[in-house]
Amino acid sequence: MKTDFSLTGYLSEFLKGFLVLNIIAFSFISLTGCNKFVEVPSPITQIATTDVFNSDATATSSVVGTYSRMMSSSGFASGQGGSVTVLSGLSSDELTNFSTDASVVQFYKNALSPSNTTLGTNQWNEEFTYIYASNAILEGLASSNSVTDSIKKELEGEARFIRAFCNFYLVNLFGDIPIVTSTDYRVNGLLKRSPASQVYDSIISDLKIAQQQLASDYSVSGGERIRPNKWAATALLARIYLYLKNWTAAEDQATSVINNTVLYTLVPDLNSIFLKNSSEAIWQLMPVQSGQNTGEGYTFITTDYPQVATISPELFNAFEPNDQRKIDWIDSIIVSNQTFYYPFKYKVRASEIITEYSMVLRLAEQYLIRSEARAELNNLSGAADDLNAIRQRAGLPVTTAVDQPSILAAIQHERQMELFTEWGHRWLDLKRTGQATNVLAPVKGADWQSTDTLYPIPQGDISRDPNLTQNPGY
Repeated sequence: MKTDFSLTGYLSEFLKGFLVLNIIAFSFISLTGCNKFVEVPSPITQIATTDVFNSDATATSSVVGTYSRMMSSSGFASGQGGSVTVLSGLSSDELTNFSTDASVVQFYKNALSPSNTTLGTNQWNEEFTYIYASNAILEGLASSNSVTDSIKKELEGEARFIRAFCNFYLVNLFGDIPIVTSTDYRVNGLLKRSPASQVYDSIISDLKIAQQQLASDYSVSGGERIRPNKWAATALLARIYLYLKNWTAAEDQATSVINNTVLYTLVPDLNSIFLKNSSEAIWQLMPVQSGQNTGEGYTFITTDYPQVATISPELFNAFEPNDQRKIDWIDSIIVSNQTFYYPFKYKVRASEIITEYSMVLRLAEQYLIRSEARAELNNLSGAADDLNAIRQRAGLPVTTAVDQPSILAAIQHERQMELFTEWGHRWLDLKRTGQATNVLAPVKGADWQSTDTLYPIPQGDISRDPNLTQNPGY
């Protein structure tokens, strides 16, 4: 099946896919955190999903529509003010808040209320909505006799990848979560929270299947890196194993991606990394908002007094002398004799000409994953080689770290400098390494409590589901 993946073609797929996604993901009676659609009777879902999976084209649109929805919202994956990039950046030490929205201020002060609407709508609810859509796609494909086997295999791989991706963020933001694997509202509305270890088992299972079923190139998206492939699943699996401290598996998976030099290379020019389809991109999201490239560019690039967030002093001052990333990836504006620094990885705030896609997974992270895994396995020279690949691109000398503790510290510093304001890496790194309180207590002051490392489960969902419990500290 050929699909037009020009921007015009993609927007056409977006409109069709968005309608499909609304049918299969938003017309259910009750999912944990999503029962505001109670007025829609379930038979509509059954009829609509049957129609969706009666051809390759409409089935494919259901998946493409999920990515489009991610970019058309202002929440989780959008790069905008309600995204995990911005909100977790505020929760950590990356960003200084300038928003007057009380629900956003709570993220910055690490004083989240379970009734926080931004938390419930833009994180918990939205991520579970994509999981629901994935489940609907998997169920529709399983019952379809009309979708060809090759397309069915590809779409199942993508649906499992999306489910794994969203579950990764949910378990890291909220801790134990319900594992949602069906579209049955009667089951989903009474689910208990599963231990994080079981959530990770589910994620790994999905990603291993996705590895086997996804294309090994970008042929399904016309050469554009806008749909996850086998290597996206491998890259995410490398991250999962790193978080689980399975160092050998993390090294193996990251090595598989790094060694695929036909598709992936580190981009020498820092200003070209975040361009659409750069050789460093493993998976990107294509813009769908009129007049706009990425949500990150639109949100972070500041043309007047800041309205959302700026680079924090802690991040700005953490760069080593002569780090080219501080020059190329941070810009500034002077307003009323005040200088404000803002993230400038994306160079376009608004334009009808699309030159940048939102980067989700990229090769530099794989080098840093392998570096950390190798250091933990006491392969210090290998760890240093990977670390230096990132440092030298940034114009820095090779690391002076020579023992395991110092090289592990150097890797965490490099992750802070390389991955800032990208998908919550800093917030999640501080948590997984046990450094959150040591680093954030001096920055946040009296607002900080050790229990702030987990966000609260939205109160509305606890009220609706008698089996859900709240995190400590809330």
